[in-house]
Amino acid sequence: MKSFFTLLLFVSISTLTFSQENRYGVRGGLNVSNLDFTPDPTFTNDHRNGFAFGGFVDYGVSDSFSILVELQYSAEGGKADELKADYIQMPIMFRFALTDKLTFGAGPMASLKTWKNNDGFSTFAFSGIGGLEYMITDELFIDARYSYGITNILDKDLTTVEAKNSNIQFGFGIKI
Repeated sequence: MKSFFTLLLFVSISTLTFSQENRYGVRGGLNVSNLDFTPDPTFTNDHRNGFAFGGFVDYGVSDSFSILVELQYSAEGGKADELKADYIQMPIMFRFALTDKLTFGAGPMASLKTWKNNDGFSTFAFSGIGGLEYMITDELFIDARYSYGITNILDKDLTTVEAKNSNIQFGFGIKI
């Protein structure tokens, strides 16, 4: 019985892997980000313009559904030097094709901090992400994404203030 389930699992994974098209690619983007504080800060909290770049795999599950897994660097946080928050991020987006050229996606995103001077920040952050992608050609696309922090990015042992990332990202990329 155990070998039957192993064989069934192998056949299922093989069928999913080979039945649909997987696409790989690279993507870059411009960020408009800020930190939302609770309680409201007593200082000026201006948004930060930054950038993002990375690579992705878009696993085709069916003609209208795919799962996009990406690894990207993203410059986020606030404008002041002590509020800058740069990350290595892994968004996982569950994507639905609305038309042949337009796709909607949403899912979770895990982030790992990359800066060393801000010791008051936590190492990991989790966010929710959603966005739209428009295919210009079969390979080139543009997209827009919005992510909002679920977890506090400040070290809870050092402060009672909470801060969450919010980020709008305008991107472009190529699928191969």
